[in-house]
Amino acid sequence: MPSTSTDPGPHTAGPGPELLGTRLRLLLSLLEADVATVHDGLGLEGMRPRYVPVLRTLAAEGPSSIQDLAGATGVTHSAASQTVAQLVQEGLATVGPGSDGRRRIASLTAKAEALLPALDAEWQATAAAATALEAELAYPLSELVGEALAALQQRSMLQRISDAAPDLIRRRT
Repeated sequence: MPSTSTDPGPHTAGPGPELLGTRLRLLLSLLEADVATVHDGLGLEGMRPRYVPVLRTLAAEGPSSIQDLAGATGVTHSAASQTVAQLVQEGLATVGPGSDGRRRIASLTAKAEALLPALDAEWQATAAAATALEAELAYPLSELVGEALAALQQRSMLQRISDAAPDLIRRRT
């Protein structure tokens, strides 16, 4: 006899908060894949969407430290460092020591500067498309992401998991 329970059970995939990370990865994948397709159409094969904010920041601000790039693009220092390392491998940036010898300073190469007009056109079109997407949503995604990041800065997901299941997280002493 079939079950008439409305409880989907612990292993049923649904659109609830327990799948937040999975669904955010899917959303990001869909967004990045389409922007990469635009890059390919512009003859920018190999240009990753994560490169563009760093390249545009370097074009606008000039040579910049990894820390400044992280702040300007809204990513961690580690993520900015990894992106700059990839840009160096692609011949789009160079890195040298800062004036104090502790900071690394990234600069655009001539190859990157030649790509800027196409990247700026893509950036403007993508921004317009993102604005149109947000107009279709009940709540602007950019605001929601900002609120989520702020909430996690106040109390990390690890803290929240620990609050929900104190015995699940081993405390280090």
